[in-house]
Amino acid sequence: MRIDTDYLVIGSGIAGLTFALEAARHGRVTVLTKRSQTDAATAWAQGGIAAVLAPDDTFDEHTADTLTTGGGISHRSIVEMVVEDAPARIEALVDLGTSFSPAGAPGGHVGPQGTGPLGALDLAREGGHGKRRVVHAGDITGAEVQRALLEAVHAQPNIELREHHMAIDLIDLARFGGPRRIVGAYALDNRTHTVVSIVAHATVLATGGAGKVYLYTS
Repeated sequence: MRIDTDYLVIGSGIAGLTFALEAARHGRVTVLTKRSQTDAATAWAQGGIAAVLAPDDTFDEHTADTLTTGGGISHRSIVEMVVEDAPARIEALVDLGTSFSPAGAPGGHVGPQGTGPLGALDLAREGGHGKRRVVHAGDITGAEVQRALLEAVHAQPNIELREHHMAIDLIDLARFGGPRRIVGAYALDNRTHTVVSIVAHATVLATGGAGKVYLYTS
């Protein structure tokens, strides 16, 4: 079986779903997940997402805290990019329907709260943060973000999400005498036990693994 698409996304966590929603503005998107659509590490993230939202906080302070806790291995340019983009990413998640804990919620934190276009959000202080800047949804932040992203994905007609499809190899034109170029992937449909060839203009690996929890990762 062959499927043709514009964008192939392997992985249905926060990275894969976010990319899929952006790419859907430009073409057809096929998302593969090896088990069910909710079976991703995203759902297990409990703490929250750090962003400069309080009036007494600054990008410079957030950057400095991150570089300090990074123990010398963080690249300043990447840290600054992530820190400065974080408020807009939080706003985008809210626009998608993510329900973060509001200021004054039971069990909330005393101190400066989020302000501006997002309204007042409860801000926690965790890890090496010198200010309260962690937006959260109770202690199930990852599950709430995943819920909102999946709802948005299912509402987007340009996105097809294929569950129980295990990516087994990339399709490289060099193997067929062409240039070194990835044009999709082979995937095993675990329900029918058949291999599906998915041909795409762009292939995105959003399978996690950066933390090297497993021996073999992408």
